[in-house]
Amino acid sequence: MYNRFQEHLQKELTAIDEAGLFKKERIITSPQGAEIKVNTGQEVLNFCANNYLGLSNNPELIKAAKNALDTHGYGMSSVRFICGTGDLHKTLEKKIADFFGTEDTILYAACFDANGGVFEPLLDAEDAIISDSLNHASIIDGVRLSKAQRYRYQNADMIDLEKQLKAAQEQRFRLIVTDGVFSMDGNVAPMDKIFELAKKYDAMVMIDESHSAGVVGKTGRGVTELFNCKGKAEIITGTLGKAFGGAIGGFTTGKKEIIDMLRQRSRPYLFSNSIPPLVAAAGIAVFDMMTRTNELQDRLHNNTAYFYKKMTEAGFDIKPTQSAICAVMLYDAKLSQEFASKLLNEGIYVIGFYFPVVPKDLARIRVQLSAAHTQEHLDKAITAFTKIGKELGVIK
Repeated sequence: MYNRFQEHLQKELTAIDEAGLFKKERIITSPQGAEIKVNTGQEVLNFCANNYLGLSNNPELIKAAKNALDTHGYGMSSVRFICGTGDLHKTLEKKIADFFGTEDTILYAACFDANGGVFEPLLDAEDAIISDSLNHASIIDGVRLSKAQRYRYQNADMIDLEKQLKAAQEQRFRLIVTDGVFSMDGNVAPMDKIFELAKKYDAMVMIDESHSAGVVGKTGRGVTELFNCKGKAEIITGTLGKAFGGAIGGFTTGKKEIIDMLRQRSRPYLFSNSIPPLVAAAGIAVFDMMTRTNELQDRLHNNTAYFYKKMTEAGFDIKPTQSAICAVMLYDAKLSQEFASKLLNEGIYVIGFYFPVVPKDLARIRVQLSAAHTQEHLDKAITAFTKIGKELGVIK
């Protein structure tokens, strides 16, 4: 059987490659940061990590993790409800809830698990999920696991959301689900208008803050801070793997009864190991840091504004952004790969994004800014983009 299946896979892989859609992985041999080293020995500037606050190699977090190795060991070797709940897990859950202004928090191995495990335990065939069309794949997969009726509205389109809410009125409970920041475009969900519609049509709200927590809002509390609606969402999911240290781990935070039910019935929580104590300890250090100072958020916001201004002045087509994501639109998949390859030769590490990660004919290079980037880093990237952009006929 495998001989025939192997031949099938080989044909599929060849077709992907010939279409210019084959994804090749580069190998990093240094800690994650604004400046990294790849296995060719080349030292480059990284503009495509989720390392928004520059904390992935932060000494304070490394110290907290090392201390936890000494005091709590390496791993828990258990799920939470058996013997996998440690004091560090409970402390981190409390700090996350305090940070977002919610009632309780539950930790997962990743936000993919948080989103995969949130819908099925809470909603059934009598209920409705109304989801933004550009929501993350983990939300889409999580919704598929639920028996709830499914409605989809066009990205951040409040007219269409209202239409779907009207259609869902016959269902018992309604849950509007949206990313806080849409990871491929960098735009934010209009939470003020979403909450208005939720109130009007008697719906709850869930927000995935993975690309917005630590980034959006003056103090990095995410889109609920940006739109002055902190504490209004029934459910918030997020990750420790982006702005909050860049390691591993996800969470769901929100209303107490919701979190209690997830502890009882959420399958990724019940059947996956606890996050390692060292990750929990570093997470605690992150939220302590976020409470002390806004210095990193201020630096990130300034870097993003500067990069966006200079790149648009150079003539690049960049989607409007209120996050640390700048989508440099190239539209053609092969062009995006060629552009990224030439940028690497200039010492700028970025990746071309193309179908199926983004829709066909909407290929782009997603630039992600970090608080770790200096003025010199930004100027070098802008100069390189401009050089290659002219060389490939993207700008004049």
